[in-house]
Amino acid sequence: MTSSSGNTASEPLRIGIAGIAIESSTFSPHRSTLDDFRVTRGADLLARYAFLGPGSELTDGVEWVPLQHAVAVPGGPVTKETYEQLAGEIYELLRSAGSLDGVFIDFHGAMSVLGRTDVEAEFVAGIRDIVGPSVLLSASMDLHGNVSHELASTLDLITCYRKAPHTDAWDTRERAARNLVARLRSGGRPRKAWVQVPVLLPGEKTSTRIDPAKRIYAMVDEVEAMDGVLDAAIWVGYAWADEARCQAAVVVSGDDEDVITAQAKRLADAYWDAHDEFEFVAPTGTLEECVERAVASTARPFFISDSGDNPTAGGAGDTSWTLDTLLRTPAITESDLTTIYAAIVDPSVTATAIEAGVGATVSVEVGGKIDSGPCGPVALTAEVVAVDPAGGVVVLGTGGLRVIVTTRRKPYHLESDFTQLGLSPRDADLVIVKIGYLEPELYAMAADWLLALTPGGVNQDLLRLGHHHIDRPMFPFDPDMPTPTLTPQLL
Repeated sequence: MTSSSGNTASEPLRIGIAGIAIESSTFSPHRSTLDDFRVTRGADLLARYAFLGPGSELTDGVEWVPLQHAVAVPGGPVTKETYEQLAGEIYELLRSAGSLDGVFIDFHGAMSVLGRTDVEAEFVAGIRDIVGPSVLLSASMDLHGNVSHELASTLDLITCYRKAPHTDAWDTRERAARNLVARLRSGGRPRKAWVQVPVLLPGEKTSTRIDPAKRIYAMVDEVEAMDGVLDAAIWVGYAWADEARCQAAVVVSGDDEDVITAQAKRLADAYWDAHDEFEFVAPTGTLEECVERAVASTARPFFISDSGDNPTAGGAGDTSWTLDTLLRTPAITESDLTTIYAAIVDPSVTATAIEAGVGATVSVEVGGKIDSGPCGPVALTAEVVAVDPAGGVVVLGTGGLRVIVTTRRKPYHLESDFTQLGLSPRDADLVIVKIGYLEPELYAMAADWLLALTPGGVNQDLLRLGHHHIDRPMFPFDPDMPTPTLTPQLL
């Protein structure tokens, strides 16, 4: 057999690894810069993938060539200079990597860059220009990414997560690598059936924990198991960016054109048929309503999602509206309840508290410095309860309220995120987190849970944000739109 680059079967396959992964809200005033990205190269990048460790069948007869990978906590749009530096380095490393048979591209699919649109398609096109038409490109994506015609056309293999929360993220990356190796060894470039579905919903309405997403995504495994099919994927799309590519999409790949076309239409129709069934993954309300219900409940710990400023969806992380509301709620500040609020980013406040030390009282203006739209900086006089100078995190206490303040934007998804600060979420009455749907550890811990519909760059009320560049008609922006004709294109 001859590989795509002309290697004989006795020579190892050579596959590059690269990617830029971030989810970017174009409605957030935050700007993502190089400082927000964790960049790995060489041996450190190869070590990122446990499925490429010693003894793996994916390393038998394969030389994996780690180039560069950059990943950031979701945020606002990436600056032009940051993108050009990261992409430019990857392109230079590709040019000096020698002959490659394939490239494994590990990215999110919802990156926005100031002054550009559909930047993942542009990024992949740049890789294609360097490696040439015969090298196979395989991408692993988040199901909250977007798949334009240009992106689907340039990639040879493309897949995404099938779970939200993303408990299968590493399984998906392994599948993308495994499919790439398999097609390089035999089969070559598959065909792809691609179709977009004019629906754009937040992840909090499309969690695979519940129907209809649960039953729709169960169909993906059924389709993938069919003869003539290599892979099947459904993308929800990314709701907090204002680009034409932002909508749901389906890609089924394989060698039987009739089967993959029919199954792509089947999945797309199933998604559309359920478009008005999608509901929030938890009961919702205003923050005031959620706090009132949580205080009255006997369920402990009671979790509340501060969803409008969720940093893992692209929120700025310093929207202070919720903190201001909590400080003006006597049931929180003037009672015996223990409430944890995680978290709000404010480097200057964090530095002040670290310098003052545990036990000191500080008077500070917290948050509202990146995203001041909902509420500006909030005055807070509080005791410094805990400091983590190395992590750049502090805990400020007033009454029974404990407020986590960070130097950098940081999600709070794990119990250890709290316990390393001396906080015990299991023993708290209320835990209020800047998050959307609860990640697995918090979900398992919560005795009850409400999703607060709060303001911010990832406001769950999409119609209030002001989308102007998405394709129309689209649900839910056009609730009475006619049923679309969903005809997959063969690529």
